[in-house]
Amino acid sequence: MSSLYAVVPAAGVGSRMQADRPKQYLNISDKTILEHTLERLLAFDHFEKIIVSISAEDEYWPELNLNNHPKIEVCSGGKERYDSVLNGLNHLRGMDLNDDVWVMVHDAARPCITPADLDALYQSKNPNGSLLGLQVRDTMKRTDVDGNIIKTVDRNNLWHAMTPQMATLGVLHNAISQCLSSNIPITDEASALEYIGLSPKMISGDPSNIKVTRPDDLALADSYLNQVLKESAHV
Repeated sequence: MSSLYAVVPAAGVGSRMQADRPKQYLNISDKTILEHTLERLLAFDHFEKIIVSISAEDEYWPELNLNNHPKIEVCSGGKERYDSVLNGLNHLRGMDLNDDVWVMVHDAARPCITPADLDALYQSKNPNGSLLGLQVRDTMKRTDVDGNIIKTVDRNNLWHAMTPQMATLGVLHNAISQCLSSNIPITDEASALEYIGLSPKMISGDPSNIKVTRPDDLALADSYLNQVLKESAHV
């Protein structure tokens, strides 16, 4: 099987959480969100290394038990998420890896990723890249800046993009580098791949793979994680 690595951008401040610390360091069931996320990735045996991009001012990472894990390495984060991802990719390239190794980029604030989703994404190995997503089920509306509805958007073939998102190291590094040099705004890895002319494959993911963004997301993530713990206890 092809070698697999992970990059976890974790240098954000999470201002929408209105907390006293970056959201990845908020606790759910006595562990930080970041710890939950990394433990889920570490449980997937195919990862050779997991690169975590953290802020230079990060005072919380050294306090985590995982900071000395042999599969985890740290690099400097950046101002924006894509800067942190690119720094992680540069860290991998500094390890003299072949450009054809696979890399999954996963949000630090998605602690509920399932082993089944990780495996489905890994098995896809699409040369154009691939990502987890959730097909849109609700009626979609487009509004103006004042919240007035302009039109109803056809929801057929519309997806909510999630992470991880996967491509080979060389392709992903090239895509993000080209976007940055051309001042093209990118919100995820797939958008960078699209910019260089590729069409990443959407892989249907589990709805539990939520991103903790707002305070009420904490309770939902806690519920999903507790369910996983209960299921594991009965295996």
